[in-house]
Amino acid sequence: MKQFLFLCIIICAFLTCSDFDPDPKCNFLFDVKVAHELNMNLPQYNDLNFISNSVYVPNIGNGGVIVTNSGTGFLAWDAADPNHTFSQCSILSIEGLEASCNCPDENKYSLITGQSLKTQLNCTLKIYRVDQVGSNLIITSF
Repeated sequence: MKQFLFLCIIICAFLTCSDFDPDPKCNFLFDVKVAHELNMNLPQYNDLNFISNSVYVPNIGNGGVIVTNSGTGFLAWDAADPNHTFSQCSILSIEGLEASCNCPDENKYSLITGQSLKTQLNCTLKIYRVDQVGSNLIITSF
């Protein structure tokens, strides 16, 4: 009986130990370290003072960052389409609370959930952490 129990424990250990890779197809974006501060008092970020508005911030992350005021807080997404190799067409354009790539397949994403809208895609938008300190937003990678 002891041998059977020991064998069950060994089998369970092997079955639970594995390299967890959520989706090996989601490897188009680099794991870029982000640490950026936005002052919402500046004119280019003024739209973030109003619910359901988004702003594109270039030159951080993979393809820039899209910051959204969701009404319950701020969300920051990498502006590069995670379902494409990085190119000029894979940088997302903002359309209200949606973002779409300019590649021929025109992938669309929700700027609230990060999920694809038009069709079921393998990868969701890459999210960054946002902390609000007064009128400043601090965007960092996890």
